[in-house]
Amino acid sequence: MYTGLQHLHSGFAYLVLLILVGVIGYALINLINKKPFSETSRKLSLVGLIAAHTQLLIGFVLYFLSPNVIFSGEAMGDAMSRLYLLEHPLTMIIGIVLITIGYSKAKSGDDDAARYKKILIFYGLGLFLILLRIPWSAWPGM
Repeated sequence: MYTGLQHLHSGFAYLVLLILVGVIGYALINLINKKPFSETSRKLSLVGLIAAHTQLLIGFVLYFLSPNVIFSGEAMGDAMSRLYLLEHPLTMIIGIVLITIGYSKAKSGDDDAARYKKILIFYGLGLFLILLRIPWSAWPGM
């Protein structure tokens, strides 16, 4: 079960990253072309939000099943243990919170340009944090 979840979490991460880059690119193009914030824009942003939250839920399950997460004081002294125990989960949570805030703010705005800017800023910061703490050395295909 653990191995299957690990592969799901790693494989789905590629899709999440692709979706987030797509949402950011779509918002940037529409901002540059001064297009209105349409229902399609909202739904595409929602897809990015749902994908990120789904990945987070898979990660929570994996966190408590993983043999790499060691709950001890000694774990803080080892860089890899600290990454799995604290740095990776905390940074991902913060990144996904930023994406959630961006979606909420963009959904409720009036000015189209400001709505796209909120997506660009919050989704961009969220994606940056996600990319920052992915354990690249343990990722399949890397």
